[in-house]
Amino acid sequence: MENKTKIYTLTTYAIVAALLCIFGPISIPIGPIPVSLTILIICLSVYLVGMKGAVISYCIYLLLGAFGLPVFSGYQGGLAKLAGPTGGYLIGFIPLALISGFFFEKTKGNLIWTVIGMIIGIAVDYVFGTAWFVIQMDCEIGYALSVCVIPFIPIDLAKVVIANILGKLVRKPLLKAGLVS
Repeated sequence: MENKTKIYTLTTYAIVAALLCIFGPISIPIGPIPVSLTILIICLSVYLVGMKGAVISYCIYLLLGAFGLPVFSGYQGGLAKLAGPTGGYLIGFIPLALISGFFFEKTKGNLIWTVIGMIIGIAVDYVFGTAWFVIQMDCEIGYALSVCVIPFIPIDLAKVVIANILGKLVRKPLLKAGLVS
């Protein structure tokens, strides 16, 4: 890989990680799980940096938060947040980026398949997060679903729609400028 390409690639990953650090902490508490913009940025990142870039950028963000930077929802950070009741959702965002990016790349950005990939990725995140929540809170799965998943379904679907609209709008000039492939 050419040095210029390596530098550009690393820079774009860092920019996406920075977007996650800026928008991820913004949240609205509606119960034990807050509404944050993390899913929106992960889904948007697929358009900007593809599957590999989305996963790497999210992992950078996750590590920054694990080391204590207040980049998680509610401007929190640290291993306690990852080990806490909502930590499974943070870990579940890795497969969200992976699955969304896979669908985006394999279908060459086909809107319907990209949306399907994002929805599957969010469902996988719900599974990780809810299982972790049930273990941490020692509660019934029905309770966990009622506070951690069901209220978020319409909100997360709206984030998928917004990410795809923004992704198409932002990607077009980036393609024209030769900044994404």
